[in-house]
Amino acid sequence: MADEITLAETCPPSFQLLADGTCELVTLYQFYDSPPQHGGLRARLDPPANRYTPQQIDLGRYLFFDPILSSGGDLSCASCHDPAQGLSDGRKRGLGVTELNRSTPSLWNVGFASSLMWDGRAETLEQQALLPLFNPAEMAANADGIETALNAAPGYVSLFQTAFGKSPSLETTAIALAAFQSSLISLNSRYDRYAHGDATALNPQEIRGMNAFRGFVARCSQCHIPPLFTDFELAVVGAPADERGFADPGAGALAADPARLGAFKTPTLRNITRTAPYFHAGQFDTLKGVVDFYNNTAGHAAPEGQDLRIHWHVHMTDGPKLSAGTVADIVAFLGALEDESLMPRRPDTLPSGLLPQD
Repeated sequence: MADEITLAETCPPSFQLLADGTCELVTLYQFYDSPPQHGGLRARLDPPANRYTPQQIDLGRYLFFDPILSSGGDLSCASCHDPAQGLSDGRKRGLGVTELNRSTPSLWNVGFASSLMWDGRAETLEQQALLPLFNPAEMAANADGIETALNAAPGYVSLFQTAFGKSPSLETTAIALAAFQSSLISLNSRYDRYAHGDATALNPQEIRGMNAFRGFVARCSQCHIPPLFTDFELAVVGAPADERGFADPGAGALAADPARLGAFKTPTLRNITRTAPYFHAGQFDTLKGVVDFYNNTAGHAAPEGQDLRIHWHVHMTDGPKLSAGTVADIVAFLGALEDESLMPRRPDTLPSGLLPQD
């Protein structure tokens, strides 16, 4: 029953409970010593600065799967960020109330992010959490509707009191969603075991692919920096228009800076095998297609009419430089980044009394 739900008193796996009652991530990466943006195998990675209590994280888990946050009571965060689809949705473009212009990014390791959304418009998870809720094309809710619905659900009133010591509000809802998303950690792939000293974790082809990924010709790791395999920066790579012919201006829609036209945030490559199709509008169906795109003349597929300032890391000139074998090796290496061992459990029942959404 919804009114019998209680919140967790222990931290999620890989988190430790501190004296102040909050949970802090613990990984081997935080015990290494390396310069910022090192990108090597044993690169230092400090835990996310924001910490939350076990109860706040667990409350966020219930909210994440609950359609109570949508205007129609039929969509939840998990409707697009589906655990069965690598916390994405398997579509070229997201589908809320209507179809969106951009794909649904994965949420793995977003607690480390310094910018969020494809165009980097949000700086914190708390800011990001509200954007899909209020977008009329996504969940189409509003502040008053969310607060009214949560305060009308006795299960949530008591759980918010437990987690925050107050009744449900928009502010605490955003914090709870951010708390849950910060627990979505993927740092125990075969690549990670190799980085931590297990020489048998990768096969010879994957090792060749890793070396090519980090090499001067492919230069993948200059933007997809290990161990998070992103730099959270905006980059113009000359992505093609989608199959409808729409050329998304990206961050260029938010600023007059010509360098932002066609700029999108570098996505993480963690669990990338689970989140096809790829790019901001699903322009590529396969990872081979993505690598082939970069293994070609810079700007070769850019939309006509867009004066793009393509990032200098996208440096190929006069056609491909990587052999077909090297492309296959890089794709094989990307498969070694799979790790969903800390996937959270989908609730069986919700405090709203509604059915969990996926």
